[in-house]
Amino acid sequence: QLRLVESGGGLVQVGGSLRLNCEVFGRTFNRYRNTVGWFRQAPGKEREFVASIRWESGTTAYEDSVKGRFTISRDNAKLTADLQMNSLKPEDTATYFCATGRNVISTPVSAEYDYWGQGTQVTVSS
Repeated sequence: QLRLVESGGGLVQVGGSLRLNCEVFGRTFNRYRNTVGWFRQAPGKEREFVASIRWESGTTAYEDSVKGRFTISRDNAKLTADLQMNSLKPEDTATYFCATGRNVISTPVSAEYDYWGQGTQVTVSS
């Protein structure tokens, strides 16, 4: 079993920055096979993919609307995956979730992830 805990959300003005943190707890996390992803869900909308990182290789992927603004990174020693968010826009307002799965084939597909955190709220005010 794995447990994921997000932190770092909050209220920020348009153009501002936030850094979200996802900490992974549990012995079954496999550094060679697991992928960590960030997803978000705004009120009344479907959960959508934001970014992912394959743990072993560090290969990243991003949703088009966040490319160039968001950066995902990992700390292998701490088992954390951060999401640095810059140039924030009102449409980035959502609850952000981190998730992890083993042997993920298609990183934007939420069904590929087995464990999810509780989420952290990000609100961008205009």
